[in-house]
Amino acid sequence: MSKLLRYYSEGNIYFVTVVTNKRENLLIKHHDLFWNSVDKYKVELRYSLLAHVVLPDHFHLIIDPKENDLSSIIQKVKLSFSKKVRYRSRLNSGYIWQSRFWDHIIRNRDDMNRHIDYIHYNPVKHGLVRSPFDWEQSSIHEYFKERCYSKDWGVSEALSFEGDYGE
Repeated sequence: MSKLLRYYSEGNIYFVTVVTNKRENLLIKHHDLFWNSVDKYKVELRYSLLAHVVLPDHFHLIIDPKENDLSSIIQKVKLSFSKKVRYRSRLNSGYIWQSRFWDHIIRNRDDMNRHIDYIHYNPVKHGLVRSPFDWEQSSIHEYFKERCYSKDWGVSEALSFEGDYGE
């Protein structure tokens, strides 16, 4: 497999998609381990999460890596989660994640807003809930408290998103 080179420049904010190996439903089942891994490196590396959604087999983030390398952050979170899941499940080996992840540099405010909306609508898009607010593993609840969404957003009609989101 060829080495994927990523463009990194301090000050960029990224939309990231990471998928489990064979789309195994591990993330909701072990969401406590996932958040433990994310929070550990958030403190250690001081990156910021601006939006998130965790689904059974993949997650999306909007992340400001600050002075860190995005690939290193994702690698550390994936490795930490993998170790914890293997220990809990008494597995000695096996892949937990697909080997790569998808990222997109956020270009401007419109691009940011489209990606935040995409993240928050994702559980509805995948048929997991009828309302984005019914999905607990999402930053939509924080955005609602800040009055960025009304309670009926994404419920009354299907939303469509043009573009590539790494799924």
